[in-house]
Amino acid sequence: MMNYLSFHYYQLFILCWALIGIGAGTYLLRREAPYGRYSNEQWGPMIDNKTGWLLMEATVLVSFLVWLPFGALDWRSPAGVMVGLFLLHYLHRSFVYPLMIRTHGKKMPVIIMLSAMLFNTVNGSLLGIWFAAFGHYADSWYSTPAFIAGLILFFTGMLINWRSDYYLIHLRQGHDTGYKLPQLGLFKYISSPNLAGEILEWGGYALFTWSLPGLAFFIWTLANLVPRALSNHRWYQAQFPGYPANRKALIPFIL
Repeated sequence: MMNYLSFHYYQLFILCWALIGIGAGTYLLRREAPYGRYSNEQWGPMIDNKTGWLLMEATVLVSFLVWLPFGALDWRSPAGVMVGLFLLHYLHRSFVYPLMIRTHGKKMPVIIMLSAMLFNTVNGSLLGIWFAAFGHYADSWYSTPAFIAGLILFFTGMLINWRSDYYLIHLRQGHDTGYKLPQLGLFKYISSPNLAGEILEWGGYALFTWSLPGLAFFIWTLANLVPRALSNHRWYQAQFPGYPANRKALIPFIL
């Protein structure tokens, strides 16, 4: 009975968290989150961009890993693969990507870093609890359509995300922190393939975990990245005269 009640309240919390995500996405459709190209000092104290990025992304690793010792994870099982892929993404996002971005002298508001740390703590904890206590998968899960299709989406999204991010990084030379018009690859069709790739990645993750916390994570990904992609698209149109009229924001030929 206690395990049932624990799972019940866990599910209830996730549903509430997902609803908050939908609300946050609705808000962000009306106002850009003030980091990156939209950063400004009106949001209070600032922190170095690379430092803030590392701290807020590393938070999800801590909040995720702290729960795993409470379970009996078999790294050869489907759950072990799911945990490994989550760690792969966030080890890269926390420690590799911040060292590569060329944002010399740029800062982000501390409030944005703290908000991201809260978001990552909750999402990391929900997934960590899932794999420690509730996410048990038989080996037969490897051959299910959900696992296979989700894995394909995950790696496709990761490839698009990484290639697009590195292309944007290498558009800048030396300590140049200005923005240039990207022209190659999927940038010929959409303004933010890096964001589209990450959405695809976490959609795949939700599919192959077939879990409520995976779905909630995907909802929050949409809530953060769809408004961001739309804002970036409008920004490119305003900043670069003659911006290709047939280039969409997020989905080629559609959105």
